[in-house]
Amino acid sequence: MLGLPNIWRVIGVIVLAIALWTGYQSPRMGYPARLQFSAVSGFFQHDEEPEGPQFRATTTSNLGLLALKSHSRDEDVQKTEWEKFHDRLRQLNHDGVTKYKLFYVIRHGEGHHNVKEAQVGRSEWERHWARLDGDNTSIWLDAHLTDKGKQQALAISKFLDNSAAQTGMILPRTHYTSPLARCLETTRLAFSAAGAAEGVKVIVKENLRERLGVHTCDKRRSRTWIQENYASYEIEHGFTEHDELWKSDVRESLEDHVLRINRFLHDVFENDEEVVISLTIHSGAIRALYAAIDHRDVWVSPGAMVPVLIQAETV
Repeated sequence: MLGLPNIWRVIGVIVLAIALWTGYQSPRMGYPARLQFSAVSGFFQHDEEPEGPQFRATTTSNLGLLALKSHSRDEDVQKTEWEKFHDRLRQLNHDGVTKYKLFYVIRHGEGHHNVKEAQVGRSEWERHWARLDGDNTSIWLDAHLTDKGKQQALAISKFLDNSAAQTGMILPRTHYTSPLARCLETTRLAFSAAGAAEGVKVIVKENLRERLGVHTCDKRRSRTWIQENYASYEIEHGFTEHDELWKSDVRESLEDHVLRINRFLHDVFENDEEVVISLTIHSGAIRALYAAIDHRDVWVSPGAMVPVLIQAETV
């Protein structure tokens, strides 16, 4: 019987085959742009962290960036490892048609739904509680962050500020976020300082949502609510006023979730010139992303940020 990591890897292969067979309609070019995405290992410790639910990745010092071997005797020895990495990233993007982008992948901070699931256990959560809007102590319909979750997001902000000042880590100028409240909140708190910089933008994307259906915590609020509470955020074109994707009696398949993430990657690699990008998403969405790029099925803790280097090749 296949274990969890192997199941996700098989799903990723199936989805890749579907994407390559059908193509992805490029809004720019008017014909299918068949891009194949894959994780690039060898730069970060996260690439080799254990798979499965027994281990949960956390934000590590320097994001676990590995020391790079110099390819030039003239390389400035005063450069930090991050500066060397970004030099390498620019070189990779300059050398050929394959595109490379570094993603800072953030799992939202702890939400009220996470607390309830921990109280009742996964089995009871799936069977009963996930289908309700809440209980007599909390509401988890489009769950908000708990106080602990807010502190986790603020810890990311502090980490980013310190890393940029001390190690030369480049802060992303494009932040993509799921439209669910816990991700919107995490993004605002995590990038409160960096978000004030000129040219930095936050974009709300439907395709970054958690697996759709049945669980009320994954049903989003209206477009108007998002606009009123996050006025500076850019909401993607075609974003409907009300949630037309979530169904109370239909759970999105794992394959469809991975395909949805694959469409997001096409969008970003075709339309965003930035090479360092942040994503604020969900545990299931991270696993779908990893399946789409054939990354190890590493589970990520709430309120943690991990690095993933992704390449896109035209096939």
